[in-house]
Amino acid sequence: MDKGTDHLIVTESLAKDYFDGGAPVPAVRGIDLTIEAGEFTAIVGPSGSGKTTFLNLISGLDAPTGGKVWLKDKLLSGLSGNELSDFRRDHIGFIFQAYNLIPVLNVRENIEYIMLLQGVPEKERRERVGEILKEIGMAGFERRFPPKISGGQQQRVAIARAMVSRPELILADEPTANLDSGIGAELLDMMRDLNRRTGMTFLFSTHDPMVMDRADRVVTLHDGRVAKDDRRART
Repeated sequence: MDKGTDHLIVTESLAKDYFDGGAPVPAVRGIDLTIEAGEFTAIVGPSGSGKTTFLNLISGLDAPTGGKVWLKDKLLSGLSGNELSDFRRDHIGFIFQAYNLIPVLNVRENIEYIMLLQGVPEKERRERVGEILKEIGMAGFERRFPPKISGGQQQRVAIARAMVSRPELILADEPTANLDSGIGAELLDMMRDLNRRTGMTFLFSTHDPMVMDRADRVVTLHDGRVAKDDRRART
């Protein structure tokens, strides 16, 4: 099936059941959705609506019970375990609400970690880390360790780590949940600016109205289905 060069993500009848005592518990129920390259999109809905499960499915972190996911025209179910890990490493950046920085690595080492796995030469790694630290307002923090910087600064480092390897897609699961509103708004504005300047696609799973206010598209899930898909003019 030709999914088209502008379609970064395509899901077809995507479904996921979990099992409780042998009985299936549907989390995602037959979602058909297309995400274009360069979108800044929020997936929203009440707790239990399937937001995080949906992100896990389109990233290949979880396998669907039914349906299909294409990412960059690759059918994820057609990849072996190692192929999927490598594909995810090279094409997807992750931002989590808990930051997930490695505490024994300093800021520079945390940011360059994925590039190290990709085999990017040391000189290029250092240059990219220096450039992105300037972009996120943290030049001079290279040798600090995560426990010695604030939550907002840790999330900036997590954003830098997700973006520095230049993936096509950034998946952000409740990235502002552990931040106060002022810092959260500042980081969201920074991510939207990076989206505009780089063309990198951002897909959020969120309850945060600040994310919804800034998104170009808001997809609302309810009971594992798409209840509403609201596209907005870019500002």
